[in-house]
Amino acid sequence: MILFPAVDLKNGQCVRLEQGDMARATVFNLDPAAQAASFAAQGFEYLHVVDLDGAFAGKPMNAHAVEAMLKAVTMPVQLGGGIRDLKTIEAWLDKGITRVIIGTAAVRDPELVKGAAKQFPGRVAVGLDARDGKVAVEGWAETSHVTVLEIAQRFEDAGVAAIIFTDIARDGLLKGLNLDATIALAERISIPVIASGGFASIDDVKALLEPRAKKLAGAIVGRALYDGRLDPAAALKLIRSAA
Repeated sequence: MILFPAVDLKNGQCVRLEQGDMARATVFNLDPAAQAASFAAQGFEYLHVVDLDGAFAGKPMNAHAVEAMLKAVTMPVQLGGGIRDLKTIEAWLDKGITRVIIGTAAVRDPELVKGAAKQFPGRVAVGLDARDGKVAVEGWAETSHVTVLEIAQRFEDAGVAAIIFTDIARDGLLKGLNLDATIALAERISIPVIASGGFASIDDVKALLEPRAKKLAGAIVGRALYDGRLDPAAALKLIRSAA
C-alpha cells in the first residue's frame, strides 16, 4: 500500500484546492522542489504531482516547477494535468516522470490511453475524478455523462498501470476518503486502484489497512500533510508494520 504525498501546482507554487475550485486555493509552499525534497526526507517513496493550470489549459503549464522537482528527488514521480496527446506523454517520460496520469483524454480519447499504455507498459495511469458518480473533465470544470466504472472498464485489457479515483466532493475538505466507492470500483475491475480525495488523518491509514481494502494499491494525501493533521512518520510506520 503506497501513500502518495501530493504536490498540486498553480502559478509555479505548491497549493491545495477545495473541491477542485481554483478560486479556493491555499498556497503552502512557494518552492515545489523544496516541498518534494521534504517529502523525500520524511520517507515517502512515490510522489504524486498535478499541474492544475495544465488541467484547465489542456497542455503543460508548470513544466519548470516539475523539472525542478525531478532534479530535487530520486523517488519516482507520477504526473497529471494537461496530458492530452502522445507527444506530451513521451516528453514527460523522457524527462524522467515515472508515470503519467491521463484524465480528460481518457474520457474524450480512450484510444490515446490504450496506445500509450501499450507503447509504455506500466507507465500510464488513468485519473478518474467523480462528482456524484459521474466523471468530471477539463480540470473538473465539466461533468460528463459517464460513470467511473464505465470508463474504467474501457481499459481493462489495455495495460493501464493504475486507476486514480478521486471523490471531488471530499477533495481538500479533510472529510476522510470515500473508501466505500473506491473499494466498490476496485472490486469490479482488475486494474489497481488508488484512492484520492478527503484524506484526513491516521484513521484513513488504518482504514486502508483493513482487509476490505486489500485490493487498493494506495492513497493520495494532500492537505492533511500540509496542515500537520497526519504525522508522516507514524503513517509510514503503520503501513510498513502491516506489510
